[in-house]
Amino acid sequence: MSASYRAPDFEAPIPDEFSGARLDRALAAMLPDYSRSRLQNWLAEGALTVDGENPPAKTKVAGGETVRLTVPSEPDDDRVVAEPIGLNIIYEDEAIIVLDKPAGLVMHPGAGNPDGTLQNALIHHDESMAALPRAGIVHRLDKDTSGILVVARTFAAHAKLVADLAERTVKREYEAVAVGVMTAGGHVDAPIDRHPVDRKRMAVRDSGREAITHYRVIDRYRAHTHVRCRLETGRTHQIRVHLAHIRFPLLGDATYGRRLAVPRDSSDAFATALRGFRRQALHARRLGLNHPVTGEYMSWSAPRPDDFEQLLAALADDARAHDHG
Repeated sequence: MSASYRAPDFEAPIPDEFSGARLDRALAAMLPDYSRSRLQNWLAEGALTVDGENPPAKTKVAGGETVRLTVPSEPDDDRVVAEPIGLNIIYEDEAIIVLDKPAGLVMHPGAGNPDGTLQNALIHHDESMAALPRAGIVHRLDKDTSGILVVARTFAAHAKLVADLAERTVKREYEAVAVGVMTAGGHVDAPIDRHPVDRKRMAVRDSGREAITHYRVIDRYRAHTHVRCRLETGRTHQIRVHLAHIRFPLLGDATYGRRLAVPRDSSDAFATALRGFRRQALHARRLGLNHPVTGEYMSWSAPRPDDFEQLLAALADDARAHDHG
């Protein structure tokens, strides 16, 4: 039985940064919502083309070639179902939705999370988004990261936002609480790839893709630092991996952090506050982009959630208590 196809879902040039790289690597970066094996299958069967052709996955690319994808229609039983999950929408028009994701919400269905995700919520909010890749999700926040993200509502907006992310014109700023006291801000320029043993983790590896994070100090406490991070690239777990790499892992990060250490002479209330923060202390604070239709630069911010505010208040109270102690 031959696959049935919809109108083209994605069309964008291969970014120049992939000049000389294998085609499958460039495709995996441009279309991160799909596995490399699925992309290779689509390339072989004609759903995915490069300048109208179907070259082998190992072909070296020059950069600038046009990638076009027409996602094969799925059987109804594979479709993500709509679920009435509340969304905190900051901005919405016919092309995009900007929303504030709470910590604990998974982006899309996967192993261990068959439903109850942002993707399910988006399809309930607008059933036409079911036809889009990942219901229009173009960049991700980890399950336990809170904050702001943009979602596309049309194929054209989706393609433009994916291209803008690849060209690094989308501005993303985060706030985090790191373990340890930083002397100053700086930047981390260290490539990131899958961990060689634990495939669920990422790691700094020479074989990885370029990854750059800028950070600056907002406040210092007795044993922690409140920092602002700006992404120049957007690799999976980038801030978490980079800050752990420079030995300032995020507070509460069970994957890349260290065992919780309560500072000496801490009050019971402060120790309880530290132990009670059970996610990585990371919040996507600001987002700026060129609107995919009008080209107008727009930016939004999402306030720190209550648990993050309470953590900062506890850190400040502890610092004051020992300044005067």
